[in-house]
Amino acid sequence: MSDLFLVGNASGFSGDRIDAAPPVVRTLVRRGLPAALFFECLAERTIALAQIEKRRDPDAGYEPMLERLLEPILADCARAGIPILGNFGAANPMAAARCVARLARRLGLPELRIGVVTGDDVSGSVDLNALPVHEADAGLDMSAWTLVSANAYIGAAPLARALAQGAQVVVAGRTSDPSLAIAPLMHHFGWPEDDWRNLAVGAACGHLLECGSQLTGGVFWDPGFKDIPDPANIGFPIAEVGRDGSLLVTKAEDTGGLVDLRSVKEQLLYELHDPAAYLTPDVVMDITGVTMEQAGKDRVALRGVQGHARPERLKVTACYEGSWLGEGEVSVAGPNALARARATADVLLQRVKQRGLARRARADLIGVSAVHDSDDGALWRSYDGPEPPDIRIRLAVEATTRDDADQASREVLAMLCCGTAGTSGARWRVTPRILTRSFLVPREMVPTEVTVREARLWN
Repeated sequence: MSDLFLVGNASGFSGDRIDAAPPVVRTLVRRGLPAALFFECLAERTIALAQIEKRRDPDAGYEPMLERLLEPILADCARAGIPILGNFGAANPMAAARCVARLARRLGLPELRIGVVTGDDVSGSVDLNALPVHEADAGLDMSAWTLVSANAYIGAAPLARALAQGAQVVVAGRTSDPSLAIAPLMHHFGWPEDDWRNLAVGAACGHLLECGSQLTGGVFWDPGFKDIPDPANIGFPIAEVGRDGSLLVTKAEDTGGLVDLRSVKEQLLYELHDPAAYLTPDVVMDITGVTMEQAGKDRVALRGVQGHARPERLKVTACYEGSWLGEGEVSVAGPNALARARATADVLLQRVKQRGLARRARADLIGVSAVHDSDDGALWRSYDGPEPPDIRIRLAVEATTRDDADQASREVLAMLCCGTAGTSGARWRVTPRILTRSFLVPREMVPTEVTVREARLWN
């Protein structure tokens, strides 16, 4: 058994580039070492949106780009013995498995073994009201909220069991992001579930790779300050993990982007609330003693990752429909655009208030201050910088009904005739607001199940 194992990533979120996987797979195949590929496709609200799709169509509710993601690389991975793992099952892992099976049969791979891990959906099995609430969510009024989804972050062990049963593709719903990398490492090296040191190395591997190109130059890129080569073709990351606990990160060959000490440090610290205690379902990771070394072009080695016993409870993210979001936009341009934009924004807010349409409303002047401003518009009201040549005014409201949200956001349309000179380009839309709340659940309340079948048997 090889003392070095490669882990590649080809997606950091639902909607990521569908052409990221082929260069990663080509690199893994060229290296000729044992390897696995994973796709991370879920954010906090992704499963809730998928559940809404599943209501509409019982065969939907999984990653909508799944077939496009896998079609270019499924046969190559099968031939090379590279298993594929992904939480692209979202709200409907079984339907996702059937999608993979249809693709496999079409590609002439009827014996491809597809594994499904279920059990993360606790919406019908756990009384959320009886669970401790994360401190950040304490005191929220949930009386008007309707539950859409409730999913526990499951760990690597059931994914590793699927691999042990011969699965060449492992489909899951809500998993911990690092678990997608830990599972093939557990399977290959035979790590037990309490090997905290090695599991922490696996967690560091998964954490570094989970956001795809963020490790290789995406988001890091700041032209003139932190430049990267060929940004239109950023390569996705690959990790080399050794039996001795070594960890090195690199990227797909013949691609753009970079892997250096700066990009790796940024990603290692990403979403890390406590560097001494990064909680995952598999292990508590401690990076306070980590050192890094540039080990060659686009190669960074890490040492000193430590691990501690995993938490006794799992995180559950519950998503609710609680209200409606109405958004409207309209533009002003030319001389005196700032004054006209301020006046238009004030009229929009006044109209929404006097019609009693919203629980909350705000206006932003895109091009002046939109990202960092507050609901009261303090920054755009006090702005005294250069006059922008054009400004996009955005009205956003939270309403209790869809109709109120629609009526409020439609106020931008009236500005074409009732507003300032030169107002144009109105558009509006209404969407349900997805609200999230986090709970902690005992592990024994989240049993998982693994199903593995050949593609020809998935119907």
